[in-house]
Amino acid sequence: MKTSFWLLDINYEMMDGCPQIHLWGLDNRNKRILAIDRSPTPYFYLLLKKGKDVNDVAQAVLKVARSLKDILDVTIVERRYFGKSAKVLKITCKDPDHYSINRLARKLTKIEGVEMALEDDIRFSTQYLLDTGITPCGWYELGGKEVENNLGAQVDSVYLITQPLKPVEITGIPNLTILAFTILWCNQKAIVVSMTTNTGEERELIANDTDDKPVLEGFIRFIREYDPDIIFGYDSNRQWHNLLERAKNLGLTLSIDRMGTEPHTSIHGHISVTGRTNIDLLDFAHELEQVKVKTLSNVAEFLGVKVEGEYIEEMDIPSWWKTKAKRKELLNFAKADASRIIGIGNTMLDYILELSHLVGLPLDYVGRAATGFRVENYLLREARSLGELAPKRVERPYFPYTGGMVMAPKSGIHKDIAVLDFKSLYPNLMILYNLSPDTYVDMKEKISEDQVYIAPELGHRFRKTPPGFYKHILTGLIGARDRIHQKMKSHPVNSFEYRLLDARQRVVKIITNACYGYAGWLGARWYLKPVAEAVAAWGRATISKAQDKAKSLGLEVIYSDTDSLFVKYDSRKIEALTREIEEELGLEIKPDKVYRRIFFTEAKKRYAGLLPDGRLDIVGLEVVRGDWAPVAKDVQERVLEIILKEESVDKALEYVHQFLSDFRKGKVPYKDLVIWKTITKPLEAYKAHAPHVEAARRLIEAGYKLTLGDKIGYVITKGKGKLYQRAIPYQMATYDQIDLGYYISNQILPPATRILEEFGIKEKFS
Repeated sequence: MKTSFWLLDINYEMMDGCPQIHLWGLDNRNKRILAIDRSPTPYFYLLLKKGKDVNDVAQAVLKVARSLKDILDVTIVERRYFGKSAKVLKITCKDPDHYSINRLARKLTKIEGVEMALEDDIRFSTQYLLDTGITPCGWYELGGKEVENNLGAQVDSVYLITQPLKPVEITGIPNLTILAFTILWCNQKAIVVSMTTNTGEERELIANDTDDKPVLEGFIRFIREYDPDIIFGYDSNRQWHNLLERAKNLGLTLSIDRMGTEPHTSIHGHISVTGRTNIDLLDFAHELEQVKVKTLSNVAEFLGVKVEGEYIEEMDIPSWWKTKAKRKELLNFAKADASRIIGIGNTMLDYILELSHLVGLPLDYVGRAATGFRVENYLLREARSLGELAPKRVERPYFPYTGGMVMAPKSGIHKDIAVLDFKSLYPNLMILYNLSPDTYVDMKEKISEDQVYIAPELGHRFRKTPPGFYKHILTGLIGARDRIHQKMKSHPVNSFEYRLLDARQRVVKIITNACYGYAGWLGARWYLKPVAEAVAAWGRATISKAQDKAKSLGLEVIYSDTDSLFVKYDSRKIEALTREIEEELGLEIKPDKVYRRIFFTEAKKRYAGLLPDGRLDIVGLEVVRGDWAPVAKDVQERVLEIILKEESVDKALEYVHQFLSDFRKGKVPYKDLVIWKTITKPLEAYKAHAPHVEAARRLIEAGYKLTLGDKIGYVITKGKGKLYQRAIPYQMATYDQIDLGYYISNQILPPATRILEEFGIKEKFS
């Protein structure tokens, strides 16, 4: 029988000594399905040394393979490697375990004539997605027979796949069941779990002061009863670890997945829930550059998710729990947080689904995976369709190279400034000049100059034909985005179809623009330093030519940065400039925004502009950097706002004086004094005594558990000693302990005076 099937999750299991792929999803009747494919077998390739006869090497490999029970077959196949045809050996294995495959690869690469193993580092479930061409969050025709559910899986039907899955043109997604949860850790024996669903159901589980076992049992029971396809959380990867540890101590099995087993840590350090999808929204919040401190409430506010209720600091939860009068408010706060989580999830879901579908990473992987890994998975898919073998990921030493050209700005205030942006400059340069590892011509190779593009400044050479791997990829992505934009025009802006297409084009744009960064990423499989260097060199040459053309047309250039020009607004001259650049350089440049007024410091990449709708657009200043207390950002932003909107430096100066007066009287909220820094390595690896590291050590001494990536909030207190000795976790200090003098001298005044000094004000504040 055949049915339409939407893929939610994938994993593999070993059954009777044989691997089988498990595909979890929903059919077009909204029934939950487990589809099992027993046909695939794991494999990797052996690349041969130049000049070696493939048949001779194959015989040598076969001889070794006969003694290894884990190898099923050795065959000679033809593939492409960096664009060139190559005969390689395909080694088919019995066990897909990552470590077993690596062990076999290491053993076989020692055979005479073998250069290296390839694709031995691609996991079995990923290999299956690449081979079949299917991706999560897509619709497929499932051909197979329904079989008995002997696995005890929590699904409506189990199918055994008998035919390859084929894509089906179905718009939209099935009716997913979604659960959002949050946990309050009230004390060592008490937790509160608050849950809400996309059907409006709410549930709050509350422990007593001595036993939270009933809470965990209720949590397990509700998940199995509600049977969510997606579980939203915020910082939930950490919460799952804590829950698993708590359950273990209580003698419970946290059996909440569709196989009745516990959540487990997967390859990117995230938590996987078999048959469902765990989505930690904090992973996606990290992509919101405008939100510097990624608290749940800050992200919700930024995304327009409005939930009533008082915000309670994490440090206050235990004391609120102890106070019966405040406990009810604490429980309401937990409910509000669950509502915020599902609100954020609903807002971001279209983007998350489209990202997963485009790059081919499962939903729970795609949030945690770094941009480089997202791009790489997309490249792996495209490489497979071209018969191109994936290069090995290897460790490389860091080699710096010159990046984009940034012109020193004309400091001060400027009026009516237009920003002209090149459309996808670096991707288009990679297409225009065929920049790719497989088109690079080594300096030793003799080739006619009319057959290559030669990078300015550097002399790196790239073949004009045939199209390189990156050109193929980027041409496809840019073309896809253009087609999506065309489709968007035929749908109303508020329609589901428009929203879906908009999410899709945003994802395509992000991956397209990330390809240049990937090309220069040392961890990339398709890395070649001359490619990254050449793209940057052509970028510098392009922006320099654009500046010269602007000046020749009488356009005053105020500033330029990598792929943008800031010029005095003149619609006629700008139109002429865009036309000339497109005709002569083959690149598109167009106005992106116009500032009513813009302020530049003398430093590059630091400015603030006033947009026509009254919003401030701030780049590089303390306001948008994460290593300053909110009080510093607030003051600097207000100073900029007064100067740009009211055009009064005197009023800005007056505001700073008044703020300092109020600050000394304790009128600034405590939370605005907290400085946040991230722990980026084990504490023992820090050689210098950094304030946030010392604050983290104090937290650990107090019984808190910290992991890499945790943000530490601290305040600077009164007393003697060096700064790091006075850095106290904000949970452990009070307002009375705050060193107001430090904040005035080191947090408030530096960013404020940095602006005021540009206008000749060098006043010493008392």
